[in-house]
Amino acid sequence: MSERLPQGDLRLIEHEVAARLLASKELTRMAYVASDGTPRVFPMMFHWTGEEVVMATFGGAAKIAALRARPDVALTIDAQGPPPEVLLIRGPAEVVEVAGIVHEYRLAHHRYFGEEQGEQVVAAVDRPGVTMARIAVRPTWAGVLDFQSRMPGPLRHLEG
Repeated sequence: MSERLPQGDLRLIEHEVAARLLASKELTRMAYVASDGTPRVFPMMFHWTGEEVVMATFGGAAKIAALRARPDVALTIDAQGPPPEVLLIRGPAEVVEVAGIVHEYRLAHHRYFGEEQGEQVVAAVDRPGVTMARIAVRPTWAGVLDFQSRMPGPLRHLEG
């Protein structure tokens, strides 16, 4: 991507750093406002559909009600580096309850652990009566920091 896109431009999802992180085994960290009004950051496995970052949680989790009440979230997927690489995403979380295992939960486990071990982990929780919530974030804002071609605000003057 040779065009210099500003932070916030959704086309940054196509940046090579973003694509690498969306296909990686790094966790996403989801920031949201809990039901008591205080901020939370929660690490989660995810699956990128090409349009949404999808996470899953089991039925009854406190974050379900909190996300329904205040759906705006921020996500970060980052790799330590050096240099560090960071994908930042903002958007509303859509929460849908599912009877059984969320499809993207299975796909994420396969990516993170491999086909065989991922399926074993999913099978261990796939019991009659299990409910999950599918949490999907469709980006409305995207940012990339790779500290080489795209640096954060105060360091921009170093870019050539």
